[in-house]
Amino acid sequence: MKKWICLLLAMPLLASAAEIRIGFQKGSGLLSMMKTQGLALPGHQLTWIEFPAGPQMLEALNAGSIDFGSTGAPPPVFAQAGGVDLLYVGAEPAPVNSEAIFVPKESALRTVAELKGKRVAFQKGSGSHFLLASALQKAGLKISDITPVYLSPSDARAAFVSGGIDAWVVWDPYFASAQKTYQVRVLADYTGLPLANGFYLASGKFVKESPRLVSALLEQVRQAGKWAGAHPKEVSALLTRQTGVPADIVATWMSRSRFGATPVTPEIVANQQRVADLFYQQKLIPKPVNIASRVWTWQPK
Repeated sequence: MKKWICLLLAMPLLASAAEIRIGFQKGSGLLSMMKTQGLALPGHQLTWIEFPAGPQMLEALNAGSIDFGSTGAPPPVFAQAGGVDLLYVGAEPAPVNSEAIFVPKESALRTVAELKGKRVAFQKGSGSHFLLASALQKAGLKISDITPVYLSPSDARAAFVSGGIDAWVVWDPYFASAQKTYQVRVLADYTGLPLANGFYLASGKFVKESPRLVSALLEQVRQAGKWAGAHPKEVSALLTRQTGVPADIVATWMSRSRFGATPVTPEIVANQQRVADLFYQQKLIPKPVNIASRVWTWQPK
């Protein structure tokens, strides 16, 4: 980890000193790791603000409380539909099996189709929301065919343990922890479904005023992602210390994680447009949104 930190600190001084407010989810994604390792931009003060999930982070972006952050695919779609001034400035590789729909091991439910009428917990507007909507669509159902229970991961865990819900949809490390602790039955992950990238997002104002700074941040994330991909054991040890999650659960989480930052390519735009179109078709957002109109082009070094 120290190697890429040195690379970051070696960057040339950028413009005048200014505060950059970065949103992150604890123990989730590269920004969280980079915060722990002491990311620095010479001449700038970095203020880190923690959020439980992407939707809350983008509420803060809309309020002008942060400048830059990362989320899964659905939060910016909901935010766009709500008129938030955001730009897609970079993308993360799409996950396949680091997020899932699952039920207790003793549950009689064995297919997504059997979720009809059942109580399913997930974070509204999160990646789990899209996974559930996609899996239900494949099974010939809609979100309206289930009883959605909108809960944060910590609250959903309590409901899952108490039997207050029939199924839970969530991402790692919560998913990996549930697999280890409760020996759950997985009904679906992204296998065979449209993939959804994670995104780096910034306010339109921040990008307009500091495009070079946005590029510098993304370049650092890209380099950190390359390091993380080549050093899984070191990353696992870091996240074990950072989150307090047991090492074996972190190892499972890391084995199915993909790190990095790339430009938002036409293919990625098409993937994200499918997310937006599905949400509109199922009346989860009030109006259609155009993803390409909110993309900022980044050119890596």
